[in-house]
Amino acid sequence: MTVRHFLKDSSVSPAEQSEILRLAIEVKADRLKRQPLAGPQAVAVLTDKPTLRTQLSFCVGVAELGGYPMFVDGKLAGVGRRESVADVARVLGRQVAAIVWRTYGQDRIEELASLVDVPVVNALTDDYHPCQVLADLQTAAEHLGGVDRLAGAKLAYFGDGANNMAQSYLLGGAVAGMEVVIATPGDYRPKAAVLAEAEAIAARTGAKVAVTQDVAEAAVSAQIVATDTWVSMGQEGDAEERRSPFVPYRVDEALMAKASPDAIFIHCLPAYRGSEVTAGVIDGPQSRVWDEAENRLHAQKALLIWLLAQAQAQTRAQG
Repeated sequence: MTVRHFLKDSSVSPAEQSEILRLAIEVKADRLKRQPLAGPQAVAVLTDKPTLRTQLSFCVGVAELGGYPMFVDGKLAGVGRRESVADVARVLGRQVAAIVWRTYGQDRIEELASLVDVPVVNALTDDYHPCQVLADLQTAAEHLGGVDRLAGAKLAYFGDGANNMAQSYLLGGAVAGMEVVIATPGDYRPKAAVLAEAEAIAARTGAKVAVTQDVAEAAVSAQIVATDTWVSMGQEGDAEERRSPFVPYRVDEALMAKASPDAIFIHCLPAYRGSEVTAGVIDGPQSRVWDEAENRLHAQKALLIWLLAQAQAQTRAQG
């Protein structure tokens, strides 16, 4: 059976992404309306990296869908060290309705997905953070007045263009038909393959994607302003060296003033006030970071509902 997974932002088509986002808005309005995991069925929530919002939103979400969130500490399980990814996949795949994994290399989650007959969700890898971008698109749609308003809207990201958030913004924004501009130092551009994929998607959806070192150019007319920490997980040893190139890309009040007058600010969190963003912005009237954090719950519930429905439809089709 060919199972649909959500391994990166381009795992879904534009129509499918819109469907998931509309469903996210629906389940936000009535959190217990849909319970496809009633039984309860279990969903494995496996994390190798530090977590707060991922663990919280997926565990709460699975419970609200009528299921049982089976939290698995990846370090304790020793995935890839104590047991191979393949062996872990074969064990989990026989006992749960879906697998959510927050891990390091994209190759790890792709290997796991290739070995199971249940949906696999990328809750973060070094290359992508697609569930966060679904929540960000939901937050943007709420601000703009609907999912249909995403097409043509401008999202400007400032900071490390090589990290998972920047790369997911390129792909997810291109799928949504948005204008996505990544403002980053020249040495921190997104991977060439990711940018090429985003450009190919944009050619089909009418989106625009660009990478620039010009902060002012990126900010002009932006309706959504985004940033992320300058030091991602695993880079702590290079913290001081990494900070200096990004100082001109800090999101402060002056930068927000260059954006659209009604622009909103988003950040996947955790945030470091005084580094990538000033306190005046993240705690100010244009900030939507707390709505965005809550929307992780709703967007991920919608994604699970959609993936489980796809799996059920495939099972029925195969008799």
